[in-house]
Amino acid sequence: MTLGADERLAIHELLALHGHVVDDGELDRLDELVTEDVVYDASRLGHGELRGLEAFRDMARARAGAAHGPVGHHVTNIVLTEAGDGRVHARSKGIGVAVDGGCGTVTFEDEIVRSERGWRIGRRRIVPHGVPGGEAPYAARPHVDPPGTHRSDRSHLPSSPEVSST
Repeated sequence: MTLGADERLAIHELLALHGHVVDDGELDRLDELVTEDVVYDASRLGHGELRGLEAFRDMARARAGAAHGPVGHHVTNIVLTEAGDGRVHARSKGIGVAVDGGCGTVTFEDEIVRSERGWRIGRRRIVPHGVPGGEAPYAARPHVDPPGTHRSDRSHLPSSPEVSST
């Protein structure tokens, strides 16, 4: 199987749709993203390995509105590798923004499968970054402003160079 441009675009849109569906609370649409028998490995985020669409949906419902949970899911740097038999390996970066403005990054390692309804995530492994050992969820780390600063106080940042109009 050789992935054409249309198939690649469809997979990119599938991966991007995850953030919209989850962030908009449209969890009844998760079947547009994953297979019925999805394996969703969020164990390195503290949520275990979930098996099946309903287990994934239950976890997403439980996390919705969590105090330190992400309110924005963003995906970028998508790399696709053909795996044969109607499967594609996708590796992408995820950026999550929490209610308090803190953020974290993960790598999504996905197996995308072609189904009768189009491309779906059949397996996802989430690998967090920025935490020693990568074991703790990024959302569990409190946001800490630099000493003597507040987010609205920009005085600790380097000043912009003057722009000459001549």
